Amino acid sequence: MRRELRPHQTRAIDLLRRSLGSGKRRPLLQAPTGFGKTMLGAAIVEGALAKGNRVIFTVPALSLVDQTVMALWNEGIHDVGVIQGAHELTNASRPVQVASVQTLARREIPAADVVVIDEAHRVFDLYGRWMSATGWERVPFIGLSATPWTRGLGKLFDDLLIAATTGDLIEAGYLSRFRVFAPSHPDLTGVRTVAGDYHEGDLGEAMNKTALVADVVETWLAKGEGRPTLCFAVDRAHARHIQTRFAEEGVSTAYVDAYTSTGEREAIRKRFHSGEVKVVCNVGCLTTGVDWDVRCIILARPTRSEMLYVQIIGRGLRTADGKDDCLILDHSDTTLKLGFVTDIHHDRLDDGKARKSAATERKEPLPKECPQCSFLKPPKVAKCPCCGFAPQRQSQIECEDGDLVELTPKGKEASREVKQRWYSMLMKIADERGYSGGWVAHKFRDKFKVWPRGLHFMRMEPDEEVRNYVKAGMIRWAKRQKKVAEAANVAA
Repeated sequence: MRRELRPHQTRAIDLLRRSLGSGKRRPLLQAPTGFGKTMLGAAIVEGALAKGNRVIFTVPALSLVDQTVMALWNEGIHDVGVIQGAHELTNASRPVQVASVQTLARREIPAADVVVIDEAHRVFDLYGRWMSATGWERVPFIGLSATPWTRGLGKLFDDLLIAATTGDLIEAGYLSRFRVFAPSHPDLTGVRTVAGDYHEGDLGEAMNKTALVADVVETWLAKGEGRPTLCFAVDRAHARHIQTRFAEEGVSTAYVDAYTSTGEREAIRKRFHSGEVKVVCNVGCLTTGVDWDVRCIILARPTRSEMLYVQIIGRGLRTADGKDDCLILDHSDTTLKLGFVTDIHHDRLDDGKARKSAATERKEPLPKECPQCSFLKPPKVAKCPCCGFAPQRQSQIECEDGDLVELTPKGKEASREVKQRWYSMLMKIADERGYSGGWVAHKFRDKFKVWPRGLHFMRMEPDEEVRNYVKAGMIRWAKRQKKVAEAANVAA
């Protein structure tokens, strides 16, 4: 039985009808993460079937064929055939055909009255030839994409339909809110740009340094709250390095790349959801078609691509029981360069003509750093939400290497209950290790920027979040001591 459409999904269908009614034949629906693209696609297919039309539903990867068939089945659409190799559901007589682009490019395409192109921002040569081929000129080709910003996409599609943005869905409660912590700028000197993004080889060399990888792990221990986490790395060597460093700190970690089998990936997903695996390090293959319960994103892969950035962050924005927000640990400097994902918006398709960079095209100002406490506050906010400092005018701002500062529109102070919980747990850790009350007070101040005045002297068994925070502090201290010793040896 079909589920009832949400308001933004109904609006998308209305926009599509009006577009087709006006004579457009190549509309593209923007459906951000959390929009319910499965339900939207099923509604389009169902509407076509109700008129006796045949539908081809294309996907850009072989791995998405079965996923799409199952999604249609779950929405009550069962008369589905598949065009992909020698698939067990191959049946040309069925009115709905789910096809991989790779297979269609090698075969004669069957007749259809409607074509739906999923992940339409991924452009293939086949699309241009197919859309302009004799007999297909008047057939509607309906694109679906969360990020329809590919250069030249306007040459294929003629109407961009935006029923809702990421910000709209967050405000409506269909997507999770998020908090962002960002490090100081990684040194990308000498990293070339290819096709609008960083050269992967150069980038891997720049990011796969011992200190940077150690900072990823240290930051997660301090800030990650033990949340189920996806880590996005530059390449396989970088991802493996991060995985190894997490393992050395006792954090259960898995690894996924393009060569990970479907069965192995499913096993990792189950271990991730059960809590057996805390962090999954991956290389560019968990950016789309992933509905895991992700509550923290580690962005260790710098990018100049708005599409890749939004797709990555989108993996953590799905809502879930007990999930208040998504925590984003941005080690790539991407948020500072491109802004919050809710700031990224385009109201037209790219026509392929020369354009300015994403940074110069931005209409929204970027987050700003508080010179007093290094908190990255939202643009146009004069008074720092963290420390209350309100500068008249600031110029260049210096940050300590590796320190994380928060970018968040809300920036609320921790409640008294949270502070008491942390204070009680820190006191328990101090008892275990024979530390003084001064250690507790200073560790509390490191965390909350205030002294623990007015709190009760009571002990509580520490949870994973607090223990990880203390462990991260010990790692930082050890690193500082090592630098001091190395400097003394050099001086000697």
